[in-house]
Amino acid sequence: MALEEGAATPPVTAPNQDGEVIELAFEEPTVLYFYPKDDTPGCTIEANQFQRERETYRDAGVEVYGVSTDDVGSHQSFCESEGLEFDLLADPDGEIADAFDVELRDGRTARTTFVLADGEVKAVYEGVDPDGHARDVLMDALEDGLVTLPE
Repeated sequence: MALEEGAATPPVTAPNQDGEVIELAFEEPTVLYFYPKDDTPGCTIEANQFQRERETYRDAGVEVYGVSTDDVGSHQSFCESEGLEFDLLADPDGEIADAFDVELRDGRTARTTFVLADGEVKAVYEGVDPDGHARDVLMDALEDGLVTLPE
């Protein structure tokens, strides 16, 4: 079972699709979504929908990061082919997944999303349907008052 609401967030250090090392402490509102594999149908739908909602997330002050066990090269190819403008973090050894208690199946992360802020888990989504998920997470965060959109 994934980290639960209210749990402290572990810090994350991982390379993104460009090989740049990203360090996250999750003080600011962040969506960290784990997905199984680059360039697969469900993962492509989910990534494209997070990309489509990217500006609204940004307007609400939320950063979005995808995480899978794929390597930097795979992430780079996926970002280029799909026009993704947010970071995908490479977790080939499953260390980030382990820190968030995300299940690995055949070396791939289970589809799990976290809303994080103030160094803690604010919401957890497990076993999500990728279609519509990006919008659902955003709407829930707005409704729960975790984030707000400017007037």
